[in-house]
Amino acid sequence: MSSLWPYVTSGIPDHLFERLPGIPLSKREVRLLIVSLLRLKRDSVLWDIGAGTGTVSVEAGLLCSQGKVIAVERDEDVAALIRRNCDRFGVTNVDVIEGSAPDCLKNLTHQPDCVCVEGGSPIKEILKTVWQHLQPQGRIVATAANFENLYAISEGLAELQVRNIEVVQSTINRLETRGNRQVFAAVDPIFVLSGEKLD
Repeated sequence: MSSLWPYVTSGIPDHLFERLPGIPLSKREVRLLIVSLLRLKRDSVLWDIGAGTGTVSVEAGLLCSQGKVIAVERDEDVAALIRRNCDRFGVTNVDVIEGSAPDCLKNLTHQPDCVCVEGGSPIKEILKTVWQHLQPQGRIVATAANFENLYAISEGLAELQVRNIEVVQSTINRLETRGNRQVFAAVDPIFVLSGEKLD
């Protein structure tokens, strides 16, 4: 448990994370959806591929107190940002791997029982490699910000014969103060796809 976020529930406010310009951050509401679809256990091993700011890794690290999170990020500065965000929240069970997926995934020693794919290309090759390592009854969750990625992920999951596939599009509006008025501002919609490996 972190003094910055001393709660057992997920949903850390976005502003509590350190950020870098241009580096994506999974918004709190989308993160809650991702975490719920991962169906984490206290001892889960999660691969977070394309971890970006590390928000999902931090949330999962806090939830999986006896487990392990492997955050994969190809950019050295962004990987350092993930480490700093883990330090901010006192998360010690996240290992940050600097490398490009899918190539760097072959050398990971902790086999996952859940995987989150938040970015990366070629996406279908990443999914295929992840599937080879995913434990039976494992969960896979992937996000897409556009129709091209949505199609590629959907096709990749179908080719792998992922079971119990769900597709959700988030539509989130947040109340914001602009000048002397309060308005609802839309958060960019994200598609979240999930499924499981039954054998």
